[in-house]
Amino acid sequence: MIIGFIGAGNMAGAIINNMVSSGIHPAGQIMVYDILKDKRDAFQKKGLLAAGSIPELVKSCDIIFLSVKPQNFVEVLEEARKEVKKEKLFVTIAAGISTGYVTRLLSCDCPVIRVMPNTPLLIGQGATAITRSENVTDKEFAFIQSIFASCGTVTVLDESKMNAVISVNSTSPAYVYLLAKAVIEGGAKQGIDIDTSLKLFCQALIGSAEMMLKSGYTPDELIEMVSSPGGTTLKALDVFYEYRFEEMIDKAMLACTKRAEELGR
Repeated sequence: MIIGFIGAGNMAGAIINNMVSSGIHPAGQIMVYDILKDKRDAFQKKGLLAAGSIPELVKSCDIIFLSVKPQNFVEVLEEARKEVKKEKLFVTIAAGISTGYVTRLLSCDCPVIRVMPNTPLLIGQGATAITRSENVTDKEFAFIQSIFASCGTVTVLDESKMNAVISVNSTSPAYVYLLAKAVIEGGAKQGIDIDTSLKLFCQALIGSAEMMLKSGYTPDELIEMVSSPGGTTLKALDVFYEYRFEEMIDKAMLACTKRAEELGR
């Protein structure tokens, strides 16, 4: 079985590296195509196969990962359509691209799996959401899930939830990084050096995440545990509430979902 990747960016590279290092699939049975020859050559030096064109890759592969930007999908799938067959499995990892969108552009009722990973996958800590078209077999679905489970957690969702979940798992790391940036800069203004703030805040994030996952308490209950009456935490939270922090997050998430829907039209 040959697995192909159209697009050889950071996410594709991380998926490939995890597949090979975890023993899920050998490098010699993975083929890559990228518009940049340097990227193709780099993967070939690692023992992977390189295709000279999209049609060549589609013709040669049984499973095809579509790891290109949503804006490039029409052009890419027009090329893929030249060699498509209904038994080939396509896997899309692009925001807003539904399984139906892929089959429509391919003009073929191929099985399609839609995956929404996030960038912590690059270090084996991904949080991936996944769904499938009706004609994907259980065996095919389990295999693709195993690929992403090798570099994080995997959650199966209905197709109808896949645009909304982007703001929960895929773009949310950027929210965390923005919060971290603000906390680190705020610490610097009060004389705490950047390295110290980064180390302390990152550990606070890790510990807080573990508390939410393992303590059995709700976020509201955990907030209450930190907030002593008349204490420093409540003073900080008062400012968040004054500036409608939760409402801001809600609006950001809705904007994310709206953009995903636009990309899939």
